[in-house]
Formats: sequence, C-alpha cells, structure tokens
Amino acid sequence: MSNPSTVIKIALAGNPNSGKSTLFNELTGLNQKTGNFPGVTVDKKIGNTRLISKSKPPIEASIIDLPGTYSLQPRSIDEEVACEILKNKKNALSPDVVVVVVDATNLKRNLFLVTQIIELELPVVVALNMIDLTGHLGLSDNIPLLAERLGVPIVPISARNHIGIVELKELLANPVKPSAKKFVSPSVNPAIESIERYNVISVLMLDIIKDPQPDSKKTLTQRLDKILTHRIGGFAIFLVVLFLIFQSIFYLAAYPMKWSEKLFMQFSDWGYLLLPKGELSDLLINGVLAGLSGVAIFIPQIALLFGFIAILEDTGYMARVSFIMDRVMRKFGLNGRSVIPLISGVACAVPAIMGARTISNWKERLVTILITPLMSCSARLPVYTLLISLIFPSGKNISFFNVNGLVLMLMYFIGFIAAMGAAMVMKFLIKTKERSYFIMELPVYRSPRWKSIVYTIYDKVKVFLLDAGKIIVAISIILWVLSSHGPTGKFNEIENTYKSSVVNSNTTNSEQIIAAKKLEASYAGILGKAIEPAIAPLGFDWKIGIALITSFAAREVFVGTMATIYSVGDAQNSLSIREKMAVEKNPVTGKPLYSKAVGLSLMIFFAFAMQCMSTFAVVKRETQSWKWPIIQFLYMAVMAYGASLLVYNFFK
Repeated sequence: MSNPSTVIKIALAGNPNSGKSTLFNELTGLNQKTGNFPGVTVDKKIGNTRLISKSKPPIEASIIDLPGTYSLQPRSIDEEVACEILKNKKNALSPDVVVVVVDATNLKRNLFLVTQIIELELPVVVALNMIDLTGHLGLSDNIPLLAERLGVPIVPISARNHIGIVELKELLANPVKPSAKKFVSPSVNPAIESIERYNVISVLMLDIIKDPQPDSKKTLTQRLDKILTHRIGGFAIFLVVLFLIFQSIFYLAAYPMKWSEKLFMQFSDWGYLLLPKGELSDLLINGVLAGLSGVAIFIPQIALLFGFIAILEDTGYMARVSFIMDRVMRKFGLNGRSVIPLISGVACAVPAIMGARTISNWKERLVTILITPLMSCSARLPVYTLLISLIFPSGKNISFFNVNGLVLMLMYFIGFIAAMGAAMVMKFLIKTKERSYFIMELPVYRSPRWKSIVYTIYDKVKVFLLDAGKIIVAISIILWVLSSHGPTGKFNEIENTYKSSVVNSNTTNSEQIIAAKKLEASYAGILGKAIEPAIAPLGFDWKIGIALITSFAAREVFVGTMATIYSVGDAQNSLSIREKMAVEKNPVTGKPLYSKAVGLSLMIFFAFAMQCMSTFAVVKRETQSWKWPIIQFLYMAVMAYGASLLVYNFFK
C-alpha cells in the first residue's frame, strides 16, 4: 500500500447538537463523548484519518472537532474557540478544509453559520447530517440545487447510522476550492446583518423543501414534551427518574460487589500462601492490594451511574431537564444552561466545570464553576456506599424500597440543595451588569445507541480505575511505610510490654492488641494524633484524619486509605474492610466507632468538602486566577466542618 503523500487539516464546524462529535468518531475511529443535547464538545478535539481516492495517493488528514457555535459572533468561551480557529489564518490549527455539519431537520437555522463560513473564503464542504429524518421534507431530491446556490459541495449523511461517510471521505480526498459567493454585505451592526442573512437564506431555500408535514418522530417528540416538560409534571417525573436510578444502583450492584469483595479477599489469602513472609509481601498484600480493593469493589455501582447518565444524555432527556430547570435556576442567579454542568458533576466535577464554557454570562458561568463541586460525584460514591452500609443494616427495606438507595439519593439531594444555597449567596456577592438569556433547542427523542452506552461505561470505568489506581497505589505505598514503621525502638517496646502481660495470654488477642498499638505508635499514627484534636468535635478519630488528608488527592482514596490502615498488622485477613470498620470500637465508650452520628457526620463532610486536587486545578485553569479556587476551597471547607459539627451533635 502506498504511503500517504499529503497531510491536511480538516475542521468540523456546526451548530451545537448537529452531530459533529458523532461524525468525528466515524471519521477517526475514536470514541469522543457524544450526547443528544447541545454543548457536548466544550473544547477542540483532534484525531487522524486516512482519505483514499481512486485516482490519487492516500492522504493523511488531521480532523479537528470544534465546539458548536450558532454564528461567527461568539457569545461564550466555547464559541470563541471555534471562531478563533476558523477566522484566524495564522492560527496553527487553521484548516485547509472546513466540513460544516448541518442538521438537515433544521436547515434554515444551520445555513446561517454555513453562509458565514463560506464568506471566509475557506474551502467548504457541507455534511447534511440526519438526512434519514427528512423524508417528509423532500430534501434529498433538491440537494444538487442547494449546492449550486451555496456554491459548495453537499454530501448527505447520517453519522449516527453510518450513511454517506465513505462518500464524504472520498470527496475530501480531492481538492476542494473556496466559493466566491457573498450572501450579505458587511455590516457594522450584527442585528442588521442577521436580518439580511436570514432574508437571503429564505430565498436560497425556495423550492428546496416541501411544506413540512409532521412525521411520526416529530409527533412523538411533541407528545412526550407535553408531559416531560410540564411545569409540575416534568419535575415529578424527573424526581421519579432519579429515585429509580439510585434504587437500581444498590439493587443491581449488590451481588457483583459481594463477588468482587470475596475475590479480593481470596487474592490476599493466595498472597499469604504463595509469597514468602517479609516486608515486601506485607507491602503488596496489606498496602497495594488492600488499597486497590477498597475502590475496585465499587466498580459495579460506578458503572451503573455512568450508564444511566449516558442513557439520559443520548435519548435527549437531559436537554429537557435544562429546560424545566431554567425557571428554578434563575431564582438563584443562574440559568438553564447551568443544569448540564451540575448534572454532569454527578459523574465528575472536572469535565462538568469545563462544560460551563457554554454559559455566555460571566457571572453565571463563574457561579456555576464555584458550586459544581458540591454535586456528589462518582468519586464520592464509594465513600457513601461504605458508610451507608455501616450505618444501616444490609438489605433493610421500607416496603419494597431499599433504605440504602433512599439514603444515597438523599445525599445527592443534599449536594444539590447546598449548591443552590451557595449560588443564592454568590448572586448577591458577585456583581455584574451583563444581562442573561437562555436559548436551547430541544432535540428530537431518539433511542439510545447501546454500543455507545457500553463504550461510555467502559471508558469511564477505565479512566476511573487508571486515574484513581495510580493515586491509590502511590498513597497506599506511602501509607504502608508510615503505618508499618515508627520511631526507633518504639515497636520493640510495645512487643516486650504486651507479650509479657498476663492479660494477653491468648496469642491471637495478644497479636491484635500489639498490631493496634504499633499502628497507633507509627508515623501515620503520630500524624493522625496531631490532627485529631481539630476533628474530634466531628466524631472523627486519628485514622479518619489520615484518610481525610490523603483523600484530597482524590475523594475515593478515602476508602483505599481506610482499607490500608485497617489491613496493616492483620495477618489473618479474615474480614473485609467493611467488616473491620464495623467491629471497630470507640476506645472511650467501648461502643462501635462508626455509629449513626459518626457515619452521617463523615458523609456530610465529604458531601461539602472540596477533597479533590484535580477539581482545584481545573477551576484555576478555567478562571485564569488562583483567587477563585482558593475562595472555593475555603468556603466549602467551612461548610463541611460546620455541617458535620451540627450533624454529629444532633445525632450523638
């Protein structure tokens, strides 16, 4: 096969929700996130593909997926990214060809951007997407006429159904010439230009489409929207959807979690049998393996959470949530576009904060960024699950409702209520004269693409495991070293004291007491004891204190840290992390340490505290200032401490 002789840059431009990301995946073979709602791509994405022509050598192409924009007059940061690359020919990513992806079901609105890009005198190809939904419009027969009026080639495609991709790639493999068409005269006033441009577009579309007759899909969308976007019924349905999701997370994940827990315990048993005794095997079993097991067993729940979110996005329901929440958001100084970052924050705060770029109003964008980490993300899920299982008996139900699922749903609601309360305060503290507006097109409902859903789950879980795994392994090793070593002679002193004690005549009991005393006297114990006075009013002991420190690297590290701490010195390896924590006693009262008061206090602390280094970093990047992430860290820390103090004392 001949080698590629040319490298060209192809930019994918278009309105939000026109299918750019889906086409990007089709062209490159990559699996960028796609969703049936506007604003999925908030930054440029780059991939490669090979274009093969029958008459020319293969061409290597760099495909640039630009954020969606309605026009070349940007109103938000993501639109600025697209416009800068398209309009600035000195930009390193300035394209050789622009493929404008057009939603064929909304042709008039999409042609506004098409005509603007054509006037930049760039080589343009129009990819007429969703052509499979336009049978009632008679558009397919008139594509050559529209191409002639625009002066650019048009390829009908359906990126979702793999239609027209080969034809598009073959067209791009050959030179595309810029169009000389000018549709409107340059105008200083954008409003006048918009009116003129839409008048021209109306003329361009004469005889192109028939008078639209509602097809079955459009009718179905309208019927569903009467229910799902109803002022009262819409909210009720959304609450039911959330309720079902959180109930399912506990019901469906119960057995895989138990199997995973037993598997890791079996791995530990094999490790003790096969590996020679010594510090290295102790590190691998009680350090690395214990730390990883503390998070890995929660993969079924995390996979379910990501799966449900992906389905909501792909069907088009997520856009409806933004619409029905707009009126509520405005009371708190936000608008409907803030809902998508907030709901995305349930998966991860980092991409959710980046998703706030679609908000054009600076104040609303800033407030959204500052409150998004209060939404309970997937990294908190292992913490909540572990603590809920300690506080409430496993399998306890109210009627046929799972109590654990109800408590989990409550934690997510607490995060949302806290976010709205913080937004209300910021509404009055942050001043701006910029006016706000909310315009969002509601896409038609579509059946979810199950292949895409499965890949999304796989990709998110893989990223979760790899990202968290690296941190957990590193912290587990450090923790094991700190927990297994102490000041010179201290461990020998403990052994001599307790081995000679008459009280500890029972060998197993003696070993357990010695292990506990060694842990307390270790470097980790010394560190925990140093911060214990500050967290004792919340019901936390020094072991929890260590986990609070390490979890700033990533929230889910809390569970891995607890697994490592409680595994050090456990030569029997007879209990899981949950069982070890369940039997832990308060040294003063002799009662279980993880009481309802302590468990709820700890969950509330994690619900509010900004225990995430990555979130801190992305807020700094998005705001271009250290001021806002520091303010965010401090106000969330104060909220976490104050709320935990109240909860602990109330339930104590």
